[in-house]
Amino acid sequence: MIPADLAPGDAKCAGLDWTGYELHRIRDAHSPAFGVAFGALWAEFGAKNEMETAEVLERRLRWDPAHLHQGCALLYELLLVTRDGAFVGVRDHTAIVRPGFGLAVVHMSHNLVAPAHRRSGIAGWLRALPAQTARACLAAQQRDAPHPIALVGEMEPADPSDEPRMIRLTAYEKAGYRKVDPAAIRYLQPDFRPPDEIDADGIARPLPLDLMVRLVGDEARATLPANAVRGIAESLYRMYAVEFRPQDMESVWRNLDSFPRGDTPIRLVPPTL
Repeated sequence: MIPADLAPGDAKCAGLDWTGYELHRIRDAHSPAFGVAFGALWAEFGAKNEMETAEVLERRLRWDPAHLHQGCALLYELLLVTRDGAFVGVRDHTAIVRPGFGLAVVHMSHNLVAPAHRRSGIAGWLRALPAQTARACLAAQQRDAPHPIALVGEMEPADPSDEPRMIRLTAYEKAGYRKVDPAAIRYLQPDFRPPDEIDADGIARPLPLDLMVRLVGDEARATLPANAVRGIAESLYRMYAVEFRPQDMESVWRNLDSFPRGDTPIRLVPPTL
């Protein structure tokens, strides 16, 4: 555990007593821990079409960051926390290092903590550990010198009528995440539905979401240049393009073309706005 990786709003998590907890870094889909971790994620996100299949995650676990996929070094990690053998929390994420782009991006896919362990500090650590994955990916590309890291999530827009959503957004806001101003940039997540379902519908339907960004060590930053935001989105799309069909990515690539370019500052605003 590296306390310096904790977001400013999660600093109190450094005092968490890890006695009795176990952190499993799952690197093999045949591990019993994989079944526990994936089962918990699928139960929460699968029916909402917000979760890839087990087969997709198995392939991601085999990604070798020493080699490029879609022009990127990719390192996927699935983390499971247990206590005395019982489920505590799970998260998965992918570090993306793209030659020619100055940020190491970590796509923060899913994060789930059992109700009994919320507000314990576990969630804060699960938001911080992906920074280590970024450094491991950089090292695999022999770029392990100090390098800016952006932890990036795709989240639903704020909706005061949706209390669970606002609780999640408030937690990320307190932790130091900011939202790319949706008035300046309209981000789309690719359609997560199975290909046969997309084909039956006749078209891929990407999902409008907000980009949440934590710049590790630079959380107070109020803007990002347009090219940096564009590069973050492109990194995510290149990661998705390894698994998604080209025809299902067409609409998000077209949308990326509409992003502003250059050094134009794009505001980073509170996620709850």
